[in-house]
Parts: sequence; C-alpha cells; structure tokens
Amino acid sequence: MVTLSSADKVLKNVYLGVICDQLNKRTNPFYAAIQQGSELVNGKNAVAIIRNGINGGVGSGTESGALPAAKNSTYYQLIADLKNIYGTIEISDKALRASQNSANALVNLLNDEMEALLDSAKFNFGRMLWQNGSGVLTKVASLEGHSSTSEIPVEDTRNLMEGMTIDFANGNIEVSTGHTVSEINRADKIIRISPALSELSVIQAGTKICLQGSNEKEIYGLPYLFDHTISMFYNTPRSLVPAILPKTTTVSGELSSEMMQTALDDLEIASGNETDMILGSHETRKKYFAYLQTTRTNIDYMNLDGGFKALSYNGIPFVADRFCPDGEMYFVNTKDFRLASLCDWQWIEGENGRILTQIEKTPTYMATLVKYANLICVRPKGQACIKGFN
Repeated sequence: MVTLSSADKVLKNVYLGVICDQLNKRTNPFYAAIQQGSELVNGKNAVAIIRNGINGGVGSGTESGALPAAKNSTYYQLIADLKNIYGTIEISDKALRASQNSANALVNLLNDEMEALLDSAKFNFGRMLWQNGSGVLTKVASLEGHSSTSEIPVEDTRNLMEGMTIDFANGNIEVSTGHTVSEINRADKIIRISPALSELSVIQAGTKICLQGSNEKEIYGLPYLFDHTISMFYNTPRSLVPAILPKTTTVSGELSSEMMQTALDDLEIASGNETDMILGSHETRKKYFAYLQTTRTNIDYMNLDGGFKALSYNGIPFVADRFCPDGEMYFVNTKDFRLASLCDWQWIEGENGRILTQIEKTPTYMATLVKYANLICVRPKGQACIKGFN
C-alpha cells in the first residue's frame, strides 16, 4: 500500500537524481558548461582569490649584474554570498489517499508535479543567469490613461511566464505581494494578475516586478559583471578594482564578423584569455545567420554537452539564449565561471527525515527543493561584451 513514507522514499531515491541531472545539464548550454562544486565555499559565502597581470620579477641583465628585483603579483579577493534558491511542490491529502492502492497512480501524480517543478526551475535558473542579482523580472511601464488594477503594462515580457507568483516593489520595499500571472499579452506588453491590486496607486511607472520573495536576493548572473550601475563588485567597490573589470564595447551598424573578431582580438590582447562560447539572443542569431547567407559563408554547427546545438564562429560555439537582451553579444570563457554551491539540489527534510510535510491547517503536503549557491567569475577581465548593433 502506498503511504506518505513510501512517497517520501520515491522523492528521495528516484526523483532527486533525475532532478539534479536535468537542472545541471539541461537548463541551457552556458549553465551546462559551468564548473559546479563547493571548492570556493567558505561559510555562507563563495570566496575566490584571483591574480591580475603577470609576475613582475622577470628581466634581462648582464653576466655580473644584479638579478631582477622580485615583484609579487597583484591579488584580489572576490566574495559572493550564497543565495537561497527554493522550489516547492504540493500534493493534496485527497490525491495521496486516492493513490494508496495503486503505485502507478502515485507515480503519475508525482511525475506531473515534478515535471512542473522542473520546468519552473529551469526557466527561473536560466533567467537568473542573465540578470544582475536584483531579482527584477521587469518594471511597470507608463500608467498614463490606465485604470485597471488587474491588467498591468510592463516594459518587457522576456522574463515573465504564466503561473509565476510575483511581488511589486519600490526599492527594497514590497508594496504588493503574492500575485499570480494568469495571462501575458506579449504583443502589447500587458500582464493580467490575480488577485488584482488593492488600488492602482500602490504602483507607478518604474515599480519593480520580482519573483515572490526574490527582490535583491538572486544569484549574480552574467550581466552583473558588466553592470556599472551596481557600485559593488563581489563585495568591493567597483571604483577600486578597474584593472579586473570586463570590457563593454558600444558599436553601431549591422552585426558583422568584423565586429565579432575585433572583440575577440581585443580580449585576447588585453587578457590573454581564450573565448570558448559566444552568447546572444535569438534575434541576434537570426541577424548573424542572415549575414552568413548574404556573404555566402559556410554555415557550420557544433554539438555541445547536454545535447545542445550551436552555430560555429571560427570553431567557437555561438549560442542563442532566450533571456539575453537583443543587440548584445557576450564573449566568455566558461572555464572562468564557478557555480559555488554549499550542496547540490536537495530536499529539505523535516521531523524524522520527512520530505513531505503537512502545511499547517490545510489538507495538503508540501516538499521543498533547495540549493545554496552563487555564480562567481574568477577571471572577470577575460570576458567581454559588445552592444548597440542593429
């Protein structure tokens, strides 16, 4: 007979390994290429000591002259606090009891819940890799002439998906929380929320829209390296570490191979680093594809880890990511990134090691998946970005 205890064992012994494999290898090509582990974890932080430049104790001299003076390399300490990333599933007591006499019914029940959790976790983790840690999905657009408290105009819908639970915030203060995105009009950039706002005046143009409880609490994604509006850089003022910051180059005109090659050459000259992945939006990939066709250049494809495919630029995979902004292209060495994790994805265990625990005063059981992690780049200067092309 299926019991709460046996459901616990299935979640722990069967589903956990599948979840870890799917999230770590099938979220997107960039994430699949990043090294993961606890090597950089120190307490509740990820700490990396990085070297900038080369050793200064090298020089030429005479046969009897003085040896070159020793000169230590310059080191910097990068600190990133580990973020708390959660995913939950709920199973009603009624559904669980209906499955008591059928193992297949329980499997079907858990499969449906786990697939929904995986889809949500992949979407949100992939999204976080393309944000600066602020947790801002988008912002409220102009409310001029607008009166609805359930249909909200937004600046962008790229990071939004039906079913999300969102909060509205001004700065660090949440002004309205716990709204479900029930519908998205992507053409007009309007979202429908439930429940509606108590009154429209609680928000204004520029009010932040964040995933529930996530305001200023998400991991440092790739744009964090290049965002000079953030005053701190891994716990140090950016103004004090200009020598290790990555380079952003503003360009104009149509995307071309000359633009890309110039960025690669500048990066290699400045840092000696090799690029092993180029990242852009789907729109950017279409523009690049059209450029190759116009110039009658051979179009090559590459197979990447995790079953992903990518266009090839001189042997470097050019990956399109749904969350990368249009008009931007990133040149990275994935070996320089670490997803520092206190542990891999794990179930939070309650009393007696139980995974499924009853939600107080409800006939529903909840299980929570957790990962304590943050993304840290151990060679920021070895990454680059170009933006502004058509």
